[in-house]
Amino acid sequence: MSLRDLTPEQLKDLAADVRSHYQELKAKNLNLDLTRGKPSSEQLDFAQSLLSLPGEDDYLAADGTDCRNYGNLKGITDIRSLWAELLGVPVELVYAQDSSSLNIMFDLISWSFLFGNNDSTRPWKDEEKVRWICPVPGYDRHFTITETLGVEMVTVPMTKDGPDMEAVRELALDPQVKGMWCVPVFGNPTGITFSEQVCRELASMETGAEDFRIVWDNAYAVHTLTDTFPPIYNVIRMAEEAGNPNRFWCMSSTSKITFAGAGVAFFASSPENLAWYSSLAGVRGIGPNKINQLAHARYFGSADGVRAVMLKHAGSLAPKFERVLQILDDRLGEYEFATWTKPEGGYFISLDVLDGTAARTVQLAKDAGIALTGAGSSFPLHHDPHDRNIRLAPSLPPEEEIATAMDGVATCALLAAVEKLGA
Repeated sequence: MSLRDLTPEQLKDLAADVRSHYQELKAKNLNLDLTRGKPSSEQLDFAQSLLSLPGEDDYLAADGTDCRNYGNLKGITDIRSLWAELLGVPVELVYAQDSSSLNIMFDLISWSFLFGNNDSTRPWKDEEKVRWICPVPGYDRHFTITETLGVEMVTVPMTKDGPDMEAVRELALDPQVKGMWCVPVFGNPTGITFSEQVCRELASMETGAEDFRIVWDNAYAVHTLTDTFPPIYNVIRMAEEAGNPNRFWCMSSTSKITFAGAGVAFFASSPENLAWYSSLAGVRGIGPNKINQLAHARYFGSADGVRAVMLKHAGSLAPKFERVLQILDDRLGEYEFATWTKPEGGYFISLDVLDGTAARTVQLAKDAGIALTGAGSSFPLHHDPHDRNIRLAPSLPPEEEIATAMDGVATCALLAAVEKLGA
């Protein structure tokens, strides 16, 4: 029965029962963490052989490049060609860099502020105002970049196929709107994958700013939770065919595949965008860590080798996600006040509780020893206007800890809801 359909007496009885459960929860003195989507130790062990690669006498790339030395801003072809195949993009349009795609994103946007990008008439810092389209719920670290640079962030809701394109098209006509954040495959935190139609609309839509850019963060392109992989659309080609060749800045990386902070990040874009990036990246540094790139090329071996590794990750992660979804169904489903995503990939589950109770749910969980990502974290400035969204990250803890934590989260969500309804 829906929580809202309960009689006052039924609601009172439920509230008493939930409060009793909550006191039992607090008495357990838990110390559990569902905050960030970190790989588990089991997942990190999958890449253990990387610690001995490429090997003492293995330092030459396929083209003869001595990876121990300076140079080669694009990165070695060994790993670029492998990732280009995964992304369905020509290798000449893919650069391999150091470990963090987030660093590349920050560089691209901050350089646009300092100097303007290759389609700008002036640096963005000289604009009266810079605005940015932010699909929500979204990735908190994306929003932190634009927040730090003083950008006005404008939200649009997500649908099952991607961002609400009617809202996006209208906003994009504003010449002050310079860009948009996107996580197109198994999005953070919803798990939503953009449809081909949405990808084509983003590539072809009219924009008011000639230097408008879409940051296409394909962080979870191969992070399936099943035995199949989603299609990856070549939006660079789509945009070129639509007459907007420089629209997309595309990112990907080995993050959450190998080792955090010790992987390889990739930047794919048009030739003009890559030339602009190189002109500034070549000032910032003298080339990426090619030894690490070679180690990763040896470890994966091929694009199919990457997919094989990702099926191992899926085998580790899928039971944890299934456990979370089962507990949400069992504990909250009958009351019909909360909804949650059921992703087929990525690292997160997006939980919407009763409006006005997300912050209270998170605080109740904290008081019971369960750490959750802060309410509102998936929105710009950490402000969820409905105070209902909570991002769940089941990857790090063992499955038995996840079960304990999620049972507690369900109790906290129920307690916050009955409080809100006056019981």
